[in-house]
Amino acid sequence: MEIKEPIKFSTYQILVIVLLALTQFTVVLDFMVMSPLGDILMKSMNMTTTQFGLVVSAYAFSAGIAGILTAGFADRFDRKKLLLFFYIGFILGTLFCGLANTYPLLIAARIITGIFGGVIGSISMAIVADLFLPQQRGRVMGFLQMGFGSSQVLGIPISLYLANSFGWQSPFLMIVGLATLIWLIIVIKMQPITQHLEVKNDRNALHHLLHTIAQKDYRVGFMSTALLSLGGFMMMPWGSAFAINNLHVTPDQLPILFMIAGVATLIIMPIIGKLSDKMDKFNLFAIASIWMICVVLVYTRLTPVPFWFVIIMNVLMMIGIMSRMVPSMALASSLPKMQDRGAFMSINSSLQQISGGVAAAIGGMIVVQKDKTSPLEHYDTLGILITIILLFAIYMVYRVSKIVKRREIETAKL
Repeated sequence: MEIKEPIKFSTYQILVIVLLALTQFTVVLDFMVMSPLGDILMKSMNMTTTQFGLVVSAYAFSAGIAGILTAGFADRFDRKKLLLFFYIGFILGTLFCGLANTYPLLIAARIITGIFGGVIGSISMAIVADLFLPQQRGRVMGFLQMGFGSSQVLGIPISLYLANSFGWQSPFLMIVGLATLIWLIIVIKMQPITQHLEVKNDRNALHHLLHTIAQKDYRVGFMSTALLSLGGFMMMPWGSAFAINNLHVTPDQLPILFMIAGVATLIIMPIIGKLSDKMDKFNLFAIASIWMICVVLVYTRLTPVPFWFVIIMNVLMMIGIMSRMVPSMALASSLPKMQDRGAFMSINSSLQQISGGVAAAIGGMIVVQKDKTSPLEHYDTLGILITIILLFAIYMVYRVSKIVKRREIETAKL
């Protein structure tokens, strides 16, 4: 196996990584906090599992549709301006969530937040593809995904404390304050990103969107992303409800569970990012996927067990999730040409969100809870379905890897 020496980052590249990681932290926390708040929300608003699944899906579907609608315009503007526009919209949507006091208002707030928040990830990925070499992107993805772990180490425990003390709306108000500060720093510190505008592109927005979708190689990437999201989103919304009602984790233990899993994620992410830049990305993805399958099949069949065992299983699951995400995203970022990156990333992010929405809705129909305190039923069925999806995802990411390697060979010959 060939090991390559990683290319160092410049000072400005480090600044961009930090700013993108901070935006990722707030956007991920806004979405991820729904899972630990799930048990509180279902009990306080008398929601069924199906209704809560729709709350999660509302964000995902609106984010996906917004991404598709903006895909044709994504390569026609300064990426910094796009990031600032959608980030301020995300902040306003999150504020609406914090002010919602009924189920219909919560659904509406999640739709607004999704319209803006769902596009931020694709803009960030386009910025990464513009500013970083392919040999650097694995490490960049690793650092950006640390926002996922940070949201669990800091964001989710603090959010749960605020929710238990001041109501479930308070975590969203906290995110609004933090995101507003980050938005201002981006305005001051980030430089315009306009290199892609120098590539001549006479297609109008709709034509550009259709042209991107029409590319066979791109469609392989889109399909692999959809399968990755289907597997991930199907379990996540019910994490806290399963832990509390099936595994007998107490509400006081729940922040500890998320925090420890988050610490493990923070530790493993830079390691996975470096491995992704040094070894074959598909091999890393395949190993992590098999790992994930084993953990999922065990975890979804658990009955009440000691808290330390629940912690271990969650740590192993987080390692599997993130170890799949980093190499797969690094591969996907290498698929589009420069003039198509914004559109590709927007469509890719949209499919990720829409697939996640479908997965959450399906999960809500499969999982059943008879009353507020009874165990979730049919959670093991989700485990079997996720395993099948993960196996298909391995095949599709393999195809993406072959395309990227073929492109690299063709580029080297020029």
